[in-house]
Amino acid sequence: MNDLKGRTLRGGFAKVCAQGANFLLRVGSLMILARILDPKDFGLVGMVTAVTGVFGLFRDAGLSMVTIQRPTITKEEISTLFWLNILIGALLAALSLAVAPILVTFYHEPRLFWVTVVLAVGFLLNAAGVQHSALLQRDMRFGALSAIEIASQVVSAIVGISLALSGFGYWALVGSAVVLPAISTLCVWVSSAWVPGAPHRGVGVGAMMRFGGLATLNGLVVYVAYNLEKVLLGRFWGAEALGIYGRAYQLINIPTENINAASGGVAFSVLSKLQSEPDRLRNYFLKGYSVVLALTLPITIACALFAKDIIPILLGPKWNDAVSIFQLLAPTILIFALINPLSWLLYSLGMVARSMKVALVLAPLVMTSYIFGLPYGPKGVALAYSTVMTLWLIPHIAWCIHGTMISLRDLLEVISRPFISGTVAAVATLVIQLSFDGPSSPFLRLILGGSFLVFVYVWMLLFVMGQKAFYLDLVQSLRGRTSAFEKDLSVI
Repeated sequence: MNDLKGRTLRGGFAKVCAQGANFLLRVGSLMILARILDPKDFGLVGMVTAVTGVFGLFRDAGLSMVTIQRPTITKEEISTLFWLNILIGALLAALSLAVAPILVTFYHEPRLFWVTVVLAVGFLLNAAGVQHSALLQRDMRFGALSAIEIASQVVSAIVGISLALSGFGYWALVGSAVVLPAISTLCVWVSSAWVPGAPHRGVGVGAMMRFGGLATLNGLVVYVAYNLEKVLLGRFWGAEALGIYGRAYQLINIPTENINAASGGVAFSVLSKLQSEPDRLRNYFLKGYSVVLALTLPITIACALFAKDIIPILLGPKWNDAVSIFQLLAPTILIFALINPLSWLLYSLGMVARSMKVALVLAPLVMTSYIFGLPYGPKGVALAYSTVMTLWLIPHIAWCIHGTMISLRDLLEVISRPFISGTVAAVATLVIQLSFDGPSSPFLRLILGGSFLVFVYVWMLLFVMGQKAFYLDLVQSLRGRTSAFEKDLSVI
């Protein structure tokens, strides 16, 4: 606990580097696959994953969070949790096999049967590595986890691209999806050097299962809310419409997933260790929240302003219909940056019941928006989804922080500086776009426009908004120097 600050920063830095590499790998492989495969190939796999992805929420039943969140845990408890994960993985694989003919009938697409069968193997592969990964995270070995994540992504991308070049079509996406958990599980076993023992009774698994069960149920509700539109689009608008919407949605979610993955694992581990120290927990949370928001804002603005350049560069000319969908979904990048960190807070404090209640209110709102947007196709769904998420933002934040050590004033103070900086940068960039004709190359337009946007944003944030000392302190801390990182929030 004495070196918690240093371990947090080093772990966070390792995760940021890993997620940066992961981002480049995911985008790079998507750029290649989008040029080799057709939208229908992505749509076919998307029809299956939109449904089996629900099963994936149960692959660890929240038991990895139990291993990380509990102040103390024994080897007997971890071994018992391991075998519970294996049992759950086997049940999910069997359930996927059972649902395969149902998907064929629902979508009127016979090719989905074997796609579903092969993807079912991933549940067993994932289950075998859940507790090993949780142990690495509990010990804050984020460097090892980052290396494993990169290695898994590299092998998965190589397999997918190789299969696509060999003419396997949508099977390239299936193969890539199965290889990823296989490599990851193998690596966490080697890295953790832990071999599970026999399961035990009477080790308090019931309480752990209740915590994990609530966390899993919460994830299930959220997943259904955020993925029902893909099922509806696939059913009523076909594979091509789903393929186009799905790639725009995937690109929009890559920044959110990478930033959340880079910061979420570290934050949850650290905040869980600070449950008995509310002042330090508050300080760490707000600093982390500030960094996540500062990283996300320019990405959100860039996606909204440069969509016409981003889509052709990343996906190619046959995906032009995804441009407007991409723009309509862009606000959700910022919205998730504002609400995702609140789950770190609630889970680390053991307040999973409140998180569940929030999800049960949010889910019907989002699903209703799909119904209103569905008659207008993918664009209508994207607009309705973004609108509802924007309107829900303030109630969501207020509900999550009520009764905790975090106040709405704290969050507004943290949010205001990057938000003002982002607004100024967005307006300045838009004025330049409207006033001058840029180069004909989409790549050059994106580089020049993005560079200007980032320059204005960083200048505003560091010098006008007075954040230079805070970020300089983070850099100095990473270099092992003494700093004022532990001082009051007034540093921010």
